Amino acid sequence: MKDIIDGVARDTVETHFAQAVATLAAGPARDPGLPVREGTTLTGEHCRVLFRRQLESRLLDIAARWLREQDEGFYTIGSAGHEGNAAVAAALRPGDPALLHYRSGAFYLTRSEKAGRVPEQGIRDVLMGLTAAADEPIAGGRHKVFGHPDLAVIPQTSTIASHLPRAVGVAFAIERAKALEAASRWKQEDAIAVCSFGDASINHASALSGFNTVSYATYQGQPLPILFVCEDNGIGISVRTPKGWVEAAARRPGIEYFAADGCDLADAYDAAVRAVEHVRTHRSPAFLHLSMVRLMGHAGSDVEVAYRTQREIKADLERDPLVRTAALLVEAGLETPEDLLKTYESTREHVMRIALETTRSPRLGTAKEIMEPIAPRSPELIAKISPMAASGQAREKAFAGSLPEDDKPMTLSMAINRTLADALTVYPEMTVFGEDVAKKGGVYGVTRGLQKRFGAARVFDTLLDEQAILGLALGAGVSGLLPVPEIQYLAYLHNALDQIRGEAATLSFFSRHAYRNPMVVRVAGYAYQKGFGGHFHNDNAIGALRDIPGLVIASPARPDDAAAMLRTCLAAAQTSGSVCVFLEPIALYHTKDLFDEGDGGWLAPYVPPGRWAETHVPIGRARSYGDGRDLTIVTFGNGLRMSLRAAVRLTQEGYGCRVLDLRWLAPLPLDDLLRAAELTGKVLIADETRHTGGVSEGIIAELTDAGFTGSVARVTSADSFIPLGTAADHVLLSEEEIEQAARKLLS
Repeated sequence: MKDIIDGVARDTVETHFAQAVATLAAGPARDPGLPVREGTTLTGEHCRVLFRRQLESRLLDIAARWLREQDEGFYTIGSAGHEGNAAVAAALRPGDPALLHYRSGAFYLTRSEKAGRVPEQGIRDVLMGLTAAADEPIAGGRHKVFGHPDLAVIPQTSTIASHLPRAVGVAFAIERAKALEAASRWKQEDAIAVCSFGDASINHASALSGFNTVSYATYQGQPLPILFVCEDNGIGISVRTPKGWVEAAARRPGIEYFAADGCDLADAYDAAVRAVEHVRTHRSPAFLHLSMVRLMGHAGSDVEVAYRTQREIKADLERDPLVRTAALLVEAGLETPEDLLKTYESTREHVMRIALETTRSPRLGTAKEIMEPIAPRSPELIAKISPMAASGQAREKAFAGSLPEDDKPMTLSMAINRTLADALTVYPEMTVFGEDVAKKGGVYGVTRGLQKRFGAARVFDTLLDEQAILGLALGAGVSGLLPVPEIQYLAYLHNALDQIRGEAATLSFFSRHAYRNPMVVRVAGYAYQKGFGGHFHNDNAIGALRDIPGLVIASPARPDDAAAMLRTCLAAAQTSGSVCVFLEPIALYHTKDLFDEGDGGWLAPYVPPGRWAETHVPIGRARSYGDGRDLTIVTFGNGLRMSLRAAVRLTQEGYGCRVLDLRWLAPLPLDDLLRAAELTGKVLIADETRHTGGVSEGIIAELTDAGFTGSVARVTSADSFIPLGTAADHVLLSEEEIEQAARKLLS
């Protein structure tokens, strides 16, 4: 084994370190309990400890390159040049939640050691991530991420700035949990959130959303204890960041600015201590700007000389933070160059030995094993929790003595409103928020009266930014709250979709369910609105949601279904950390009639808690109407009302029709779908989404995969954006089209 380790080629950075340290001149010996130099609070002993973590981080980068050469490692974006972030970890407490930049090796190792673990444990964590070992403690071989449930490090993949809105949500949740007297994952009352990122990331829309949300909230007196840490190495892969830009962009209202030389451990530590103290004491945000360098390129495959001059590369090498920390120790008389070089060699051998050992660790071997953390749910537990209601006395108080089950039959909007009120009564950690949801009660009145009943701490308006809304939900959910954010229109979800796709949906996968994103995202959607049209208020595109692994998509059409399904989604979020999107058909919010004006056929009574268990709607179960044996119409949303109307006319002509309301668009109710299809042998899919990328494509594929041999046809909306006014009728699925397609299939 030693021969293999000794044979690992030395990188230019390694050679430079050895040469630079060998020439250091020792200074007069200092007491290790005193500052390592004049004017700093970093003691010599603390500096010595942090040097070890910096050194281990550097050697992990060396090991990553070697492992890749051996085809045993799969990730080479390293932390070389960013080892100064060890100072940030040293200034924080182990329980402060951290969402880290992908160059945070020294931070992670320092956090691990501060939490009481032996240094080897942190080293082994990282190496198992590099080699995709199934025993790696956070992602289990699914990705190389910095994360650990015992270290309050929430894993982030190599996305750019998408974690900033969530980090703001974590800071928000720290304070909001105290206000609600709700249990929080972060046990210390004065905990703060920390979020690190690179200088190029500061320009990303997600970062701007995070900064703006913090400024907006702080401006209004909202406590938000978050420390933003920008590790500024001056370049984003190959694109230079203009000098002075980070500071100019960081200075925002309500955010205190701190800066330091991130290559100088003492300077970085002092600035980090001041920044952390500001955030912890004032419960307000700070921006810590650390000037750093990037050594060894962006990643193992990066050829820096293609876009950087040798002078630029050499200038960065001269600022090597590892050399500069070594100089602090030597000049303080705490170490000799010879001892430091011996430490380097012994640590190098130790790290490489562990790296070699991890190559023998088992890796994920089956698709089932890989996918296990995506959406673990317990239907039995959800069915047990979903019927839970508050005490009769609490409900009487919440509804001011007028219980909804004693009221007249309700519209879809009213049923959702009453269900939210019941849920707010039974879940003290639940919050409802979004644009216009509080005093106004939402554009369509769905949340009307909730803030008055439950207070502004639980039902509140947000700024007009969907990324910020979802980021708050992500941070609240991972912190232990039960967020129910509203996205005002389906079309507005798309500009923030990565908060669901890249953040919410992946967290359980990349943490083996150690971290969860419980949330129910209410979205007013679909088309067919009268008098309020145009694409952005009538959007029928949900293809981007349906391909997100593990995401639950509920699509209720009837008031009674909406109430039961919302309770199911809340129970799934609360028990299993499920991420649920609850699509509410705007055009059906206030619909009362089904066939004839005044028939009240679309209304439904509010089911009392005593019957919630028997009316429970499991995730992935459809609802069937009729018992015909000639044709099955499969539909959902607005299509349900149109299909029921068409089916009645066909029945009057002697055809036996049944209508299957899918209710859940992910996961699709496959068993119910196949059963209904086999009963008639003929299936018509009435799909209000688009012809291309719509729900009907998935239904046909599932029927085919299941071996269905009957006849299948579909009618959909056109592959078009939705225009204003009556022009929309030409591109949207119509009742007449459903009826015509049914006749053709029946003939």
